[in-house]
Amino acid sequence: MKNNLLLISLLCFCFLASAQKVVEPTDVDPEWSKPYQPFRVAGNLYYVGTYDLACYLIVTPKGNILINTGLAASASLIKANIEALGFKLTDTKILLNTQAHFDHMGAMAVMKQWTGAKLMIDEGDTAVVADGGRSDYAFGSSNSQFAPVKVDRVLHNGDSIQLGGMQLVLLHHPGHTKGSCSFLFDVKDEQRTYRVLIANIPTIVTGKSFSAIPAYPAISKDYAYTLEAMQKLSFDIWLASHASQFGLHSKHKPGDTYNPSVFIDREGYDAKLKACREQYLKKIKGN
Repeated sequence: MKNNLLLISLLCFCFLASAQKVVEPTDVDPEWSKPYQPFRVAGNLYYVGTYDLACYLIVTPKGNILINTGLAASASLIKANIEALGFKLTDTKILLNTQAHFDHMGAMAVMKQWTGAKLMIDEGDTAVVADGGRSDYAFGSSNSQFAPVKVDRVLHNGDSIQLGGMQLVLLHHPGHTKGSCSFLFDVKDEQRTYRVLIANIPTIVTGKSFSAIPAYPAISKDYAYTLEAMQKLSFDIWLASHASQFGLHSKHKPGDTYNPSVFIDREGYDAKLKACREQYLKKIKGN
């Protein structure tokens, strides 16, 4: 009897260990891991990501906020970028994320371990963060795509994240993931104050029609809500989860002098949303 119980325990352990196995996709865009020189975007906001996977550092007197972490293999690169700007990674107090996919969550568990920072996640993505992407409606499988991470604070639409005089407002923009979100906040430099939007552009996941996604029955409704809500936003500067989405490389080159005005681009933002809306309507018609 004891031997049988031992065997059952071992089998359960093996099953759980297998379920927690992390298998990050390998067929990824090489620009996602390509190094990029970090720089000051505006005021106390800095770009510390890779060539295409955008990560942002907000510096305050009470500690710093890191938004997104890129791929798992990019952890050391992000750390080096932060240090190259003269800041300490260990001063990071809050970790945020715009969408719970491996290309933005990959290094989050390591960053949390290295910094001891509090991870705050939109309510719609908390389950996916906790299981490493296994329950993701589009890419979920028996294996995790990134290391599971404990969520310290669940965020809801309109919630405020405060640290060292900074106040970020979370905007719930579901569709791409159930908890995709954007952040709206002010930064100030020697000349003026800028209203900044880090926008989670609602690109449409390719493949199945909306009606063929039973794991996310509200997906069409959520996309419609997000597209309308994002069109109504007011801001000065807009950025995104991918550098390519907001045209970083046409607006800023490594070594350029500080110039926040290059990121004032409402026309580019509207064009990006228009393209997403066209994708959405095409998907609807195909249902």
